[in-house]
Amino acid sequence: MNGTEGQFSPTRAAAIAAGLGNEAIPHPVRREVFPSTHWTVVLSAAASGAPQAEDAMARLCEAYWYPVYGFLRMKGYGPHEAEDLTQEFLGRMVHKDMLAGLTSEGGRFRAFLLTALKRFLANEWHREHAQKRGAGRSIISIDETAENHFQREIAVQTTPETSFERSWALAVLSRVFAGLRAEYRAAGKEALFVRIEGCLPGASNQADSREAGAELEMSEAAIRMAALRLRRRYGQLLRSEIAATVSSADEIDEEIRYLIEIMGRT
Repeated sequence: MNGTEGQFSPTRAAAIAAGLGNEAIPHPVRREVFPSTHWTVVLSAAASGAPQAEDAMARLCEAYWYPVYGFLRMKGYGPHEAEDLTQEFLGRMVHKDMLAGLTSEGGRFRAFLLTALKRFLANEWHREHAQKRGAGRSIISIDETAENHFQREIAVQTTPETSFERSWALAVLSRVFAGLRAEYRAAGKEALFVRIEGCLPGASNQADSREAGAELEMSEAAIRMAALRLRRRYGQLLRSEIAATVSSADEIDEEIRYLIEIMGRT
C-alpha cells in the first residue's frame, strides 16, 4: 500500500485497530478542534479552478486509489482494464467532472467515493469511449504491487463492496502507521520507533522493555513510558485521520468503530 514502509498486513492492521479502539474513541468529542476534512479539498476542487485545488484532490486520490482498483477487480475487470478505469475515474474526480452539485453537507468520504464509482460504472462511459480510455491522464502510479495485493486479499473478500471498505480501512491504518513513523524520524527517534513498535497490537515480535532499554541505553521504565506514548499517539493520529474523512465530529466515533469492525471480518 502507498505510504507504508515494510510489511503492514491486513492482520496486523486489524489487530492494531482492535487493540487501540478504546484509546482512539475518547469522549466527549472536542468539536472546537475538528480539522479541515477531505470534504474541504473536494468542495474546493469543485468550486475553484485553482491549480492548488486540483493538486490537493490529486493527492487525495493518490492516498485512496487502491479501494477503487480492488472494487473493479472484484467486479470482474482484468488487471489492465481495472488500472485504466481507476485512472479514468480518478482523473474525472480531479478534473471536476464528477464534483458538480456537491454541497457542504458532505458525509463519509468513503461512502461518497463508492457511490461515485458505482455511478461511473453504471453510465457505461467507459464502454462508449473505450478507444479513448485514460486520455493521457495518469493520476496515480499503479504497478504490479496492486495486483499482488489484490490476489492476497481476495481470499477474505465476499463482495466488491466488502473489498472496497476493507481496502479503505487498511489504507487509513497504513497512512496512520506511516505518519507515526515519519514523526519519529523527523524527531530523530526512528531507532526508538523501530525498537518499540512491537508494543502495538499485532506485531510479530512484541517489544521487550529490558532488551530495548539495553540496546538504546534507556531504563525499562523509560521504554515502557515511550511505548505508552507510542500507543497514545497512534490512537490520536488514527482519530485525526478518521476525522478528515467525515463531515462532522458526530460521525468520528461511529466511523472508527466501523473501521475496527470491517477489519475484524474474515
